[in-house]
Amino acid sequence: MWTRRAWMRAASRAAIAGALTKAGEAPRAAGQGEDPKGGGHAPLFCLFSKHLPELGWSDLGRVVKENGFDGVDLTVRPKGHVLPERAAEDLPRAVDAIRGHGLAVPMITTDLTSADVPYARPLLDAAARSGVRCFKTGYWQYRSSDVRGEAAAVGRAVAGLAALASTCGIELGFHNHAGYVGAALWDIAPAIDRLDPRWAGFYFDPRHAVAEGGGGAWKAATHLVMPRLKMVALKDCLWRKTTDGWQIENCPLGEGLVDWAWFGARLREARFRGPISVHLEYEIPGATPAERIDRTLEAARRDLAFARRALG
Repeated sequence: MWTRRAWMRAASRAAIAGALTKAGEAPRAAGQGEDPKGGGHAPLFCLFSKHLPELGWSDLGRVVKENGFDGVDLTVRPKGHVLPERAAEDLPRAVDAIRGHGLAVPMITTDLTSADVPYARPLLDAAARSGVRCFKTGYWQYRSSDVRGEAAAVGRAVAGLAALASTCGIELGFHNHAGYVGAALWDIAPAIDRLDPRWAGFYFDPRHAVAEGGGGAWKAATHLVMPRLKMVALKDCLWRKTTDGWQIENCPLGEGLVDWAWFGARLREARFRGPISVHLEYEIPGATPAERIDRTLEAARRDLAFARRALG
């Protein structure tokens, strides 16, 4: 059920969009930010809430704001900040609590791999009503040697989620993640190409693209996704030789294999204005929960400063 405040927010957004459209200007999607330097809109740099699991919604918003971010990439999945089966009730409350600190919530991270999951529609409805622009899907693994058949099945699942997303009013972003279908993007791009670009596109992760195609294919993959880019995940990695052979390790931004100057130039050329989610997947030690939070926020500030220089 819609509250009076939710209804007023929606009505206000509709009125602004209508006025802009009448003036011949395309309405700005929810979650896009103003460029502080002037000259249009700037991407929103968000912190992935996975890295602060101990914090409640309001404390999460407070510390993310205090550490210089524009928004939060909120986990709405098992063990996340919002449990998916409770999204209809809790997601609007979580978004309001975070926004109360002056932050945006332009995207959420889900585990959705099928539109038939019982909580799929309530979750996406609640996100859209709360003004969340985009959601990340879950992951699909290859489980047999029938690569073509499995890729086709994943394509059908993504199409079903995109159809549901369009009825709810929220955009789908497919995340390229090593070890899963779509890691190299070539196996999923044909299926996404058939979908309405308004509602379905890519959540591009240069770290995983480099891990899959470090010789140069990752740059082709960047060009492949750019016309349908919804969100960006920021991570970095390097290869290290160990006693067990070569292993890929996550590391702070700028210390790994991603050519951030090249990638930043491509985002600027495309005038990308969607959410950019900063991930801290490398090891951050801490003897106590409080120490771990402090060191996580220190790492977040460092990576955010690098990201703004490289991509802003």
